[in-house]
Amino acid sequence: MHAPVHPRVGSGQVFAIAGPAMVANLTTPLIGVVSTTAIGRLDDAALLGGVAMASVIFDCLFWLFGFLRMSTLAFTAQALGAGEVREQTVILVRGFIVAGLIGAALIALQLPLAGVLFDLMGGSAGVTRAAKTYFVIRIWSSPFAFANYVILGWLVGQARANPALALQVVINLINMAATILLVLVYDTGIAGAAIAALLSEGIGFVLGVIVCRRYAYGGFDVPRATLLDRAKLMRLLAVNSDIMIRTAALITVFLFFTAKGARAGDVTLAANSVLNNFLLVSAFFLDGLANAAQQLCGRSFGARDAKGFADSTRLVLLWGLGFAIVVAVLFALFGPNLINFMTASEDVRRAAREFLVFIVLAPIPGVFAFGFDGIYVGATWAREMRNLMLTSLAIFAGVWWALQSLGNAGLWCALITFYVARGGLQGARYPALYRATFPKS
Repeated sequence: MHAPVHPRVGSGQVFAIAGPAMVANLTTPLIGVVSTTAIGRLDDAALLGGVAMASVIFDCLFWLFGFLRMSTLAFTAQALGAGEVREQTVILVRGFIVAGLIGAALIALQLPLAGVLFDLMGGSAGVTRAAKTYFVIRIWSSPFAFANYVILGWLVGQARANPALALQVVINLINMAATILLVLVYDTGIAGAAIAALLSEGIGFVLGVIVCRRYAYGGFDVPRATLLDRAKLMRLLAVNSDIMIRTAALITVFLFFTAKGARAGDVTLAANSVLNNFLLVSAFFLDGLANAAQQLCGRSFGARDAKGFADSTRLVLLWGLGFAIVVAVLFALFGPNLINFMTASEDVRRAAREFLVFIVLAPIPGVFAFGFDGIYVGATWAREMRNLMLTSLAIFAGVWWALQSLGNAGLWCALITFYVARGGLQGARYPALYRATFPKS
């Protein structure tokens, strides 16, 4: 045990974490993108649809267990702030055990899981057959992918964002090289794309363990009694379950949005897909700031540093707001040209330009939604975050129901309202939680 750490929080610290995290976040969807691009070169619509469907399933399935990264980051940052050097390694090992157990469960349940998921997706026989081929291979990457979440969270929690970025880049470079080699050179089809994803996650895990061992105080040899400390395991379980429910609510909103867009017709679905790429770009960058909030607020929380916590909150939100304004202006100025670049269909272009105003508006409420997510995770206010997210989901559903006569415009209004509700509700609740956490401040 060392003395609690009370670092002076400044903009430099925010960007030292947020910058690499933003870049790392942008590499996250590349495994699915690379697989889709390589299969697309084979000129087989069923294979392309299969890998696209399977990639969406894995994006949502793995996203559901994103609590492994978030809770590991928060607990590690808190241990760092509290000066609990050995506890940081214990958190890493616990995370590996949980990741392994979840991954093993998904592998064991892969057949019934695939049956349920592909029935829900409702693809054609050819597309579903191709997607299942991809699924039953890539599902074996689950333990490695989840362990890599733990590694990423642990490194960022220690404010070691650069090694975390390097590992993410390596994973995606290996995936790109293996996909090109297996699919385009050795003609292994959709199975080759899945094998490439499995290889990249597995090699990434091995490299990650090597990197973590360098920073693990006392190595990975953790006493069993310490590892299985009941109080800390129960806290880990509570935080993880709350974050998982929160994430499930978030996924529900975006799946509902996609499904309703699809029912509105091919042109509307295509236009929404184009505009969603704008949302993804801003979301990945804003999530980098959320990572900074998780680390800085978690560290201040662990050190019982009320001023540092407040300074971290203020800096993350202010810088996030500045970034959001810049992004909104760029979308307003260059959005029409970007839409023209992304699609050749005049009907889709016209529809996308009609709803571009929502993309221009989204970053402003989005920064508070993402920023407060990071602050709440860092302080492990997971129960409150869960409850406020469920309330935001109910607000989203209510607004959509009230405005459904407006069609796609009503759907976009509901999504923007959801962003506003997330940030607004968490912002309104923040002062009371802050006072309860730092009663003497």
